[in-house]
Amino acid sequence: MKTNVDVLSMTATPIPRTLHMSIVGIRDMSVIYEPPQNRIPVQTYVLEYDNEVIKEAITRELERGGQVFYLFNNVEDIIKKTEEIANLVPEAKVAFAHGKMSGRELEEIMVEFIQKKIDVLICTTILESGIDIPNANTIIVENADRLGLSQLYQIRGRVGRGDKQAYAYITYKRDKLLSEVADKRLKAIKEFTEFGSGFKIAMRDLEIRGAGSILGEMQHGHMDEVGYDMYCKLLDEVIKETKGIQIKEEQDVQIDLSVSSYLPDEYISDSNQKIEIYQKIALCKNEGDVMDITDELIDRYGKIPIEVENLLEIARIKNLCRKLGISKIAQKGYNIILQFIPDMFQMELVDTLFKEFRNQIKFSPGQNPYITYKIINENNLLTNIKKLLVRMEKADSN
Repeated sequence: MKTNVDVLSMTATPIPRTLHMSIVGIRDMSVIYEPPQNRIPVQTYVLEYDNEVIKEAITRELERGGQVFYLFNNVEDIIKKTEEIANLVPEAKVAFAHGKMSGRELEEIMVEFIQKKIDVLICTTILESGIDIPNANTIIVENADRLGLSQLYQIRGRVGRGDKQAYAYITYKRDKLLSEVADKRLKAIKEFTEFGSGFKIAMRDLEIRGAGSILGEMQHGHMDEVGYDMYCKLLDEVIKETKGIQIKEEQDVQIDLSVSSYLPDEYISDSNQKIEIYQKIALCKNEGDVMDITDELIDRYGKIPIEVENLLEIARIKNLCRKLGISKIAQKGYNIILQFIPDMFQMELVDTLFKEFRNQIKFSPGQNPYITYKIINENNLLTNIKKLLVRMEKADSN
């Protein structure tokens, strides 16, 4: 409608597509981490549905003069559920609200709830946004595994609107076998409880659901035709071209060394998780990325075996190679051959290396220049190579 108008869209949890657009540079993004004054994070419990727990949660809230939201997202059975809760906690005044009711009916119920004439409000996901009742500080969600991650975050945000400690009970059916996606969602809502978690929740939602369609209406799903990572790469290139930024093609580094570097079955048995970790290691661009994946591995799978340490060390070596313009590292016995991209080779590096490593270094000029590095101890192969590359990086920066 107008090309010179700035638009600020605000949300607690951006949908995967919107977040992805911000990450790749289509949209700018600002994040507010500071909570309103006197707010306390909501105490969150994720557990199997249990009548005794529900009764205790409602009773405790009523005893301190508060009110309760009970999310039950099934219009057909909401009256029955209201009767169940009324029988479970006889001293409570229980009412229900859902989207099929008229506007006047909903308004009357909400006014009664605000006036504290209702203690427990059984409602559907109409609760999700626009509700700000500081006296309601306990929320119970039934069949939470059927709800989306951003939905759960928005729903939990309906309590804790004042300066009192709020509680959220995120429940699922007893003995129900949760799907992998549902399990990830519930773990995420339990993990991210501190203020400013909306961004982290949205990032986890992006991981679980995918980025969706940038040009269409789909809010989830990967770009199956080209693969998600290739799609991101292509999109990034187009954005840079549009902004007039020169695109520098990233050189793939080949590593051919006689070291064991893989994810053992006894460390990660699930093949899908293996693929995920291999992918993350392959996408490491700096030391910070390698440290992040190291922390994740220790957190998820325990102590890192030597084969995985080697895999991470090779990721570090590849990053150094990209900076130095090295296209390939290959081993022939005790000799390590470092092949350079012709345009990126600097002769000054050879002089520096000759001074420090002396007879261990041989240089072969030509159309495809390369350095031969003779190692003394094959047991510390990766350490020796990294030492050489680090020295080259220092010389290059000087």
